[in-house]
Amino acid sequence: MASHILKIALTHIRPPIWRRLRVPSDFTLADLHDVIQIAVGWENAHLHEFRIGKHRYGIVDPDGFDEVADETPVTLGDALPRKGARAEYIYDFGDFWTHKVSVEKIEDAPPARSTHRLRPPVGTAPLACLDGKRAAPPEDCGGPYGYQELLVALADPDHEQHNELLDWVGGEFDPEAFALGEINRRLARLV
Repeated sequence: MASHILKIALTHIRPPIWRRLRVPSDFTLADLHDVIQIAVGWENAHLHEFRIGKHRYGIVDPDGFDEVADETPVTLGDALPRKGARAEYIYDFGDFWTHKVSVEKIEDAPPARSTHRLRPPVGTAPLACLDGKRAAPPEDCGGPYGYQELLVALADPDHEQHNELLDWVGGEFDPEAFALGEINRRLARLV
C-alpha cells in the first residue's frame, strides 16, 4: 500500500507550527481530518473543510445550506495524486485556522518487518507523525491574531490578563512543546 508524506503547516503563525506525516494513500479526506486533529493537537470541537483547487469537501449539511462535497469517499490518492499537490484544511470557522497541506512524497509500501520485532521502529508505521515543531494553539483563542495576544499575555506576569489566561489554558502552556511519541500513540489507535 502506498503512503503520502504530507507536511501540514498552520498559516499566519510565526514561528511556524507544522507536522510531517505518513498517511496511507487509501485514507479518505474524512480520515485525514481525524489524523490532522490528533497530529496538530486540536480537540475536534468545530466544523472543518478541505479546499483542493476549486473543490470544497467536508461534512455534507443535510439541510443543504453549505455546498461542500462529501469528504468520506475521496481518498488521498484521488484528491492529492502527486508530489507537490496542495490543499487547504480549514478548522473552526470562527477562529478560521487555515492549514496548508502539501504532498512532499508518495512512497511505495514499506518493506515487510522482521517477525521477531514486537513493535515497529519509530516512524515506520503506515500512519505516523515523522516530525514537527511547536504546540498547537489552544482551541477558541481567537485565531492567529488572538493566539499572538495570548502568547504575549502568558509571557508577561505583569500583563493585566496574565492570571486569567493562565487559568484559562489550565495553568501552563508551552508553545514550543512538541510531543512526537504521544502523537504517534494516539495515531496508532486510528489503524
